Amino acid sequence: MVAVVVSQPSPDDPLAALEVLDTAPEPVEAPPPDWVPVTVRAASLNHHDVWSLRGVGLPAERMPMVLGTDAAGVGPDGEEVVVHGVVSDPAWTGDETEDPRRSLLSERWPGTFTTTVHVPRRNLVPKPAGLSFEEAACLPTSWLTAYRMLFTKAGAAPGQTVLVQGAGGGVATALVSLGAAAGLRMWVTSRDEGKRRRALELGADAAFPSGERLPERVDAVMETVGEATWSHSLRALRPGGAVVVSGATSGAMPPADLQRVFFLQLRVLGSTMGTREELGRLLRLCASSGVRPLVDSVLPMADAADGFARMVSGEVVGKVVLVP
Repeated sequence: MVAVVVSQPSPDDPLAALEVLDTAPEPVEAPPPDWVPVTVRAASLNHHDVWSLRGVGLPAERMPMVLGTDAAGVGPDGEEVVVHGVVSDPAWTGDETEDPRRSLLSERWPGTFTTTVHVPRRNLVPKPAGLSFEEAACLPTSWLTAYRMLFTKAGAAPGQTVLVQGAGGGVATALVSLGAAAGLRMWVTSRDEGKRRRALELGADAAFPSGERLPERVDAVMETVGEATWSHSLRALRPGGAVVVSGATSGAMPPADLQRVFFLQLRVLGSTMGTREELGRLLRLCASSGVRPLVDSVLPMADAADGFARMVSGEVVGKVVLVP
């Protein structure tokens, strides 16, 4: 068994906190006895894993912790499954992301970067036969986040124009691919010419340098960057348009520009992850449309440090996948 673990946070140098062990450590809090084992065939990295190495959202008293929120593998009855990483309270009904007691795998319970992960049976979603384990493992966080942003929160419809701030990351590439498959006109921004070019190859209709004036205003903006792009996002919207926020990698305290918000009746919508039902719909959409996640690289879990280094340096375009 291999396990990718954080035992001691390192706020300034997250890679220094990463450990690859031959055996998973005993968890601080053992999963409930009625949870079921999933044999992990593939798992994917997210920025959440880097924040965990820094100790953000994962206090030292919960360490050592096996990292990872996303996985695809084989369930207890031999079925091929995708793991939904949002763990709600057993008594909670409705949208799991609104449960105040929810957590993600690798926050309270051991994560997916190991050979076997235990999860509630309700968190297993059937994997379509047409998706590989590596492809399916990319979907439960970044692609599910993108699906919810586009269709549940923004309510984007075919023919509308959507701007994605910051091309290249897992959520951004998912937004472009899903939007193009659904008949949306997808625009992207990036400081990096190579990432703009890659977004066009994925189906974006236009790509612009960050902050550049757009040829027309858009119906919705997908925002994960935060302070660096916020003003541009608000200026890019048509009256009545929506900006959907699921992250703030450049900082979370931009100028509010409230006069523009109320005068143009803009909608500012927060979005976090997604539900099991939305994950099921996303999987069916991928299976029926042929759209697939962009896999940046596939690495053995023993080489997880290389994947984390690519993510921290910003070199990743798409998803880094780990396999046991």
